[in-house]
Amino acid sequence: MIDIKLVRETPDVVRASQKARGEDPGIVDAILAADETRRSSLRDYEALRAQQKSFGKRVAAAQGADKAALVAEVTQTSARVKELEAESATRGAELDRLVRTVGNIVIEGVPTGGEDDYVVRETVGTPRDFVAEGFTALDHLALGERLGAIDMERGAKVSGARFYYLTGVGARLELALLNLGIAQAVDAGFTPMVTPTLVRPEIMDGTGYLDAHDDVYHLPADDLYLTGTSEVALAGYHSNEILDLGAGPKRYAGWSTCYRREAGSHGKDTRGIIRVHQFQKIEMFSYCRVEDSEAEHERLLLWEKDMLALVEVPYRVIDTAAGDLGGPAARKFDCEAWVPTQGRYRELTSTSNCTTYQARRLNTRERDPNGSGTRTVATLNGTLATTRWLVAILENHQQADGSVVVPEALRPHLGLEVLRPV
Repeated sequence: MIDIKLVRETPDVVRASQKARGEDPGIVDAILAADETRRSSLRDYEALRAQQKSFGKRVAAAQGADKAALVAEVTQTSARVKELEAESATRGAELDRLVRTVGNIVIEGVPTGGEDDYVVRETVGTPRDFVAEGFTALDHLALGERLGAIDMERGAKVSGARFYYLTGVGARLELALLNLGIAQAVDAGFTPMVTPTLVRPEIMDGTGYLDAHDDVYHLPADDLYLTGTSEVALAGYHSNEILDLGAGPKRYAGWSTCYRREAGSHGKDTRGIIRVHQFQKIEMFSYCRVEDSEAEHERLLLWEKDMLALVEVPYRVIDTAAGDLGGPAARKFDCEAWVPTQGRYRELTSTSNCTTYQARRLNTRERDPNGSGTRTVATLNGTLATTRWLVAILENHQQADGSVVVPEALRPHLGLEVLRPV
């Protein structure tokens, strides 16, 4: 969540961020009013509590009727202190609730508007002209079925819609991609992690995934959540800790199975494995100093672009508009690969700068390098590889005979140069 000091000291900045997101700027005034009410309540409680503490010596020194009167006053004061304490806690909880409704403060330069108001930062590579090559491109599912790589029918039989099997070379291709991602992350200095995929409510909430998300799976019997990204487990890894960032950011690369309900996606991407309930992902996660977060964001984007270059697909990078940012993100860059049979770019990677939003909720701090005490760190995340990448790889590297040429960087991990129909 945002720092309440930002609302107190720079309310206009918060209002501007809310407007850019398409959210109500009036929440700022509601927070300021709730903050003043809570602080007033807290002052009343602390003043009466101090008075209560002074009664001890007075009661001990008093005698007779005076003592009886003082004891009666102590009883009344004690009851009132409890009332004010409860009132202060209630008003504090209301303030916290209001603050949690405000998304992260948008970084200067982020485009305003909604989903379609992104700005293209760059376009890399040229889509193939399959007509000029003399054949009609098949989509990834048709290719996957011919290659014996994807089985949607049995996935639906066993688990329902939006589930699938990767079989034979499909499973091998995914593992090759993920292993390449881990190898690249290790070369870049990341610590590889295989993370839990079930987390406690306070961790899921700490990352911001319970605020406005109906996309998560909850196991009520255990009160645990299935994660839609290892970002959640990696953000929780250092919760309630004080980090040493003197030598630079702490970087982790998490490998996990991810689960998403895909609520609200009825009728969208129902064919193939673009939008599914379960998939594999390599996620980069970084803890760094606040003043270094924008530079770190550019580094994460660069590592994503390096991976896309290795799988040799055309792509573009977009600066996501404020209204399309999730609550924790102050800025987000997406890399979208060209999907030939759809004639458009589709998201493969996303990297977000969450500044202090998640770490404040999760109480992840560092020793303040500018003075005494501690301060909240910044967290960032970025995708390095997912199951969805198979869509772009299969479609962009297909041949007229239904085979698929394996990108050179994947061959050592896969042991094949060409995937052939079975």
